[in-house]
This record gives sequence, structure tokens and C-alpha cells, in this order.
Amino acid sequence: MKFYFAPMEGVTKYVYRNAFHEFFGGADKYYAPFVVTTQKGTLKNRELQDILPENNKEITLVPQILSNNATDVIATAKLIKELGYDEINLNLGCPSGTVVAKRKGSGLLKDTDYLDQFLEEVYAAGIEHISVKTRIGLEDPEEFAPIMEIYNKYPIHELTIHPRLQKDFYKNTPNLEVFQAAASESKNPICYNGDIFSKQDYERLVAQCGEVEAIMLGRGLIANPALISVISGGSMPEKEVLKAFHDRLLADYSEVMSGDRNTLFKMKEVWFYLHHIFTNSDKYMKQIRKAQRMPEYKAAVSSLFREQEIVEDGHFSS
Repeated sequence: MKFYFAPMEGVTKYVYRNAFHEFFGGADKYYAPFVVTTQKGTLKNRELQDILPENNKEITLVPQILSNNATDVIATAKLIKELGYDEINLNLGCPSGTVVAKRKGSGLLKDTDYLDQFLEEVYAAGIEHISVKTRIGLEDPEEFAPIMEIYNKYPIHELTIHPRLQKDFYKNTPNLEVFQAAASESKNPICYNGDIFSKQDYERLVAQCGEVEAIMLGRGLIANPALISVISGGSMPEKEVLKAFHDRLLADYSEVMSGDRNTLFKMKEVWFYLHHIFTNSDKYMKQIRKAQRMPEYKAAVSSLFREQEIVEDGHFSS
């Protein structure tokens, strides 16, 4: 089984990826949060910093593009390829209302004629190894059959399917029946994404969809950085390792962020998921959220690590 780390805006940028890889690893690929194309084919400085090879030396990174304009995608893809990247991912799955309203992300799935034209132009440019991350539609699972027919027309390097609708966001249960049907019909390699929070979740997926060869993990892997190891037969992380990982993150964010307030904001985003791995963590999480200064934050975190334990099957629940 191949394991990929999903892109999560605000969390899984290069500071987090590098610390995660050093302390836990196990991911065959890391997908960067999407960059938004422009007519000039340029990247914002913060987007460029996130995917610069010198900021991602030890990992296999896949930059991701969000756009509804094939010309802009081609220009941006060529720029990214010049940085030395082998694979580029197209985001056709983001469920955000503001993104969808601009006919981007999963909003591109609404008009199948336009989707077909968009992909035809992108793949006609001859840029190698363009993969796609998709949802199964906007309102109804039946939308995905004609969408899959379109995907099968193109040499998609790998098709990652999150079997939820756009309207689901991250609620309800992933539709494994639709995923199974798509996996059996796909002419391109398939990757599964959605609600793998524990070894038990993984085993249920494999039991029902035995043909899966690649899985993309997101929220579950942030909540339990050792999840890939646990799935593969390893154990939950030791507190000392998790604390060292936290301290590395805090130090690295402090170096690149402007001021304690911004650093704390980044750490609180991580803790939204990570606190689930500890026993009785809710009261400590309240203290972490309320912390406005670094001493307050460090005191809350130290108390959590000192007074609580790693739960045996700790995982984030959607």
C-alpha cells in the first residue's frame, strides 16, 4: 500500500511537512496545499516558498493547482516543472463555497462539458504526470458516472477520489459504493481519500475495496502523526517523541512567522486535530485556544504533556 499526505491549507505547508517527515515519516508522497493560477502564470511569494525544492529537500512533494482556466494551468504547470517536480496535481475537489462559486475545485464538476474541454486543453499540452484529486459531484452521487467517463478519456497520472459530494463538505459517510464502481471502471490508477482515522478504518476500507493500492490521509494523520506506522503494525507514538515534534514545529514556526501571535495561530491549527490523541484533552485545548502570549501557551502544552497520556486508539473523529 502507498500512503500519501493530503494537502490541508493552513497546516501542511513546508514547516509542518519537514518536521513530520523527520519524526514520523512513512508517507510516499506529500501533496502541497493548492496554488492559485494567474493570467501571468506567476506564483505569490508565499506559494512559491512552500514548494521551493530547497524547502522540501528530503520529501517527495507534489504541488497542487487550483484553477478553472486551462491556459493558466498550463503556464503554472510549466513554471512548477521548471523547479524540477515530476508530478503536478489538479484540485477538482475543494468543497469551499467561495471556491465553488468561482467554478473552481469541485465547482468544476457541475458543468461536464466545460470539465471535458478544460481537461482536453490541459492534457493536450503534453505536460507529463498530471494527476487529479476529485469529489464525486455536487448534489447527487449519480453525477459521478458521467464525470468518470470524462476522466477515462485522459491520461491522468493518478486519480484520487474523495467519495463525498461537495454539499457534504466533511460530514456524512464517504460513499464506498461509488468509489468501488469508479475504481473498477477507471482506466487510470486510483487513490482513495476520506475518513481514515484509525487502523480499524483502514482495515474496513481494504476489506470492502481490496483493489485499493494507494490511500491519501489528511485529518487523521495530523491527529495521529504515527497513523501510517500504526496501520502498518507499529505502535502509537511515545509522548517524548510527540513533544520533540511539537517543540520542533514551534521553533521552526517562530523562525518564519512574524511575532508570537502568528506563531500561536499556526500551532492552534495543529492542536485542533492533535489534541484528540491525548486523554481528557478538552480542558487543555480550551487553555491552548485562549492563550494570547507564548508563556500561556507553553504552560498549557506542558501541563497536557505532563498530566495526560496518549490514548491507545487515539484519532480524530469527523
